[in-house]
Formats: sequence, C-alpha cells, structure tokens
Amino acid sequence: MKPLLYLVAGGSASGKSTVVQKIVARAGLDDVLIINHDDYYHDQRDMPMETRMKTNYDHPKSLDNNLLYDHLKALLAGETIEKPVYDFVQYTRSLQSETIQPRSIIIVEGILILENEHIRGLSDLNIYVELDDDIRFIRRLKRDMSERGRSLNNIIEQYESTVKPMFHRFIKPTKRYADVIIPNDRSHDIAVDLIATKINQTLQMQQSSTRPTKS
Repeated sequence: MKPLLYLVAGGSASGKSTVVQKIVARAGLDDVLIINHDDYYHDQRDMPMETRMKTNYDHPKSLDNNLLYDHLKALLAGETIEKPVYDFVQYTRSLQSETIQPRSIIIVEGILILENEHIRGLSDLNIYVELDDDIRFIRRLKRDMSERGRSLNNIIEQYESTVKPMFHRFIKPTKRYADVIIPNDRSHDIAVDLIATKINQTLQMQQSSTRPTKS
C-alpha cells in the first residue's frame, strides 16, 4: 500500500508543529513519519560562521529541495533514506544523519514546503497554517532565544532583513496551493477534525482496495 504524503506550510512560528501533532492525535495515527523541511537546509560547514549567520534561510534557494524530492520519492516507493539533520546553533547540517524507514503516513512541515512544484506533485493533501504576523514574531523571539541560542538583536535584525520580506514574497503566496487553510489565531478543532476524518477515510479506502475478493 503506497504511503500517503501530506504537506504542512505556514509562516515561521505559525504553529505548524502543534497543528500536525493535533491531527495525528485526533486521527489516532501510529504509523506516521514527520519530517521537518528545515533539516534540508544546505550544508554550510565549509563556510565561516559569520557567513553562515548571514544566509537568507527564508529564501527557497536555502533548501536542498532536490534531495528532499528524491528522499520523498524513495519513501513513497517503500525505501529507506538517510535524512540530514540541521544544527541551528552551528548554522549548518550536523555530521550525523538519521536513518528513516517509510511509514503509512508521511507529513512534511516547513515554511516553504508548498513553494516547490515537484514536491507538491507528490502530495495527497496540502495544508497552510495562518497566524497574525505580530504573534508569530513574538513566538519566534521566544523560541530562538530559548532553543537556538540566538541574541535579541540577531533575531530582530534577521526578522526585519529576511524573515518578514521573504514571508510576503515567497511563503504567504503559497496559500493558493493549499487544499485546507487553518487560521491558528483561534480554535481550529473543526479543521483538525475534518483533516483527521479525511485521512482515516483515505486509509480505509486503501485498505479496502487491497483486500482480496472472495471467489
């Protein structure tokens, strides 16, 4: 049975991971693989730290989408991959990779995951999580200071120079490719319920089609 692929996009700190977790829990999924698009940022270990810090991480060219596309095709074909792991403190890929086995459900989340036409072509459902810009900035500020060791000045400078302009140039326009748009500034239980129901219905249809017919 071919795995199902779902893509979840939205601005930085819009709550994509939380929405994904709620969908997985609501649908009662246990055979699920969640991939973060961030792990596919290009390797920058040969660059000095100062140069790495100036990389525009909100531009589509910062991501190795060719590798992700090949990995997703492999997973959908039932093959194992070696997924890169990104180190946000060092601004480059970790020397460690992660061995990933295919699962029945594959979910990829990331700010620019709906921007790439070839990756969209593999998807069974596209989701966009929307949240007010000011709330997203506050969430990003707290996250980057506590989890990624960033300074206040660094976060503000990055937000003003790349994060905000790139959001309006590249990320927000990908809403047009979404099958479902989830407003995350209020309760999104109905949207989560609808998506969970859709996933379960699709799985049931797949299972029914693979059952042997009685002679």
